[in-house]
Amino acid sequence: MYKLVIQIETATDGPAFDEAWPQFLHLAESMPALRREATCRVETVLYGEYPVTLIHELYFDTLEEAHKAMASPQGRAAGKLLQEVTQGRMTLFFADHKQDDIENIQKFRTTE
Repeated sequence: MYKLVIQIETATDGPAFDEAWPQFLHLAESMPALRREATCRVETVLYGEYPVTLIHELYFDTLEEAHKAMASPQGRAAGKLLQEVTQGRMTLFFADHKQDDIENIQKFRTTE
């Protein structure tokens, strides 16, 4: 599974961002081949400097599907809106996503 990760820095115009965010979600959620999404608000930075306050992840089965989704009319409109509302203060990247469930993890724990 692949995900498009969007890291958004602190908005210079918070109310405008909050107003546009549901519009962005509507566009992003209509992209073809989208499997799921997640939004995280950064609460505390434990180490280092990290100007990001919001992380949004869009999940796809393949990297090719993720690229096609971004190139779709919905993906282009979502990207344009995000550029406008963040004034370009964001980072986007693709990541190869692997995940494991706690039941599987516990199989490999040792008791001492």
